[in-house]
Amino acid sequence: MQHVLTVSDADRAEIKKSVKKKKWQEIKKNHALYLMLLPGIIYFIVFKYIPMGGLVIAFQDYQPFLGITHSQFVGWQNFVRLFSEDTFWMLIRNTLVIFGLDILFAFPFPIILALLINELKSAKFKKSVQTIIYLPHFMSWVIVVSLFYVLLTTEDGVVNNILTSMGHAKISFLTDTHWLRPMYIFQEIWKGSGWGTIIYLAAITNVDEQLYEAADMDGAGKLTKMWHITLPCIRPTIVTLFILQIGKVMDLGFDHMFLLMNSMNKNVAQIFDTYVYTAGIQNGQLSYSTAVGLFKGLVGLVLVMIANKLAHSVGEDGVY
Repeated sequence: MQHVLTVSDADRAEIKKSVKKKKWQEIKKNHALYLMLLPGIIYFIVFKYIPMGGLVIAFQDYQPFLGITHSQFVGWQNFVRLFSEDTFWMLIRNTLVIFGLDILFAFPFPIILALLINELKSAKFKKSVQTIIYLPHFMSWVIVVSLFYVLLTTEDGVVNNILTSMGHAKISFLTDTHWLRPMYIFQEIWKGSGWGTIIYLAAITNVDEQLYEAADMDGAGKLTKMWHITLPCIRPTIVTLFILQIGKVMDLGFDHMFLLMNSMNKNVAQIFDTYVYTAGIQNGQLSYSTAVGLFKGLVGLVLVMIANKLAHSVGEDGVY
């Protein structure tokens, strides 16, 4: 005879009350940690979640003097316009090509840099190298692009002066469409790789030293230890950051590309971020630009979910 254990409504309420009381006790005990979370929570609420209410204008013919509540509802009209214009395929091509180059070159560079820095024996020299390669991260894109402009301009640019002194013709790095993407990726690497090594170096410090000692006893070299010990141990970190990077496929950043773009290279420089600015701010098409922004955000969300699912399928933890 089976006995079925039943819980009365009063007992269920008492259990919920007890769980709730324990939660508040935990919060009270660690109140300092929760207070430290507060600025971040407020930031995301104010600047990320509340503005999402404005996405409704993507489905309207928004007129600022009428406001959101009185503007005409047009449904999917703005999205149909986006997908039917020739500009859409140019934006897709430019964005995906630059993103692919970024994943191929800029993403693995901090990993390689972290592995090399980890092999430095002198702690003082290691800190000096880290400090030097971190510095570009704190420069704005305006400064970075201006520095490269001074170096690469055809009018008294350092690089072109060197080329002419060697008997070569000047190269229009800033206006030639063939040089835009390599220049963009190089600047991304130069500015961001040093800062990106912080996470990987932190992950490397958690690798068990006994693994290296055992490898030394077996006669393994530095490259062998990197490939068979260090990289497998920091693989979860690499996978997590890769998934997050996948989510930025349509969000490459406005300021960097906008500063590099000009009338001569616009056909390869125009990406979704700059197109939103052009359509929304310069041309005043607020509803259409909001639809473009919503589209690229949804694409990033879907790709993150797919990449996270694939990570789980191969045994990795993923982002969530």
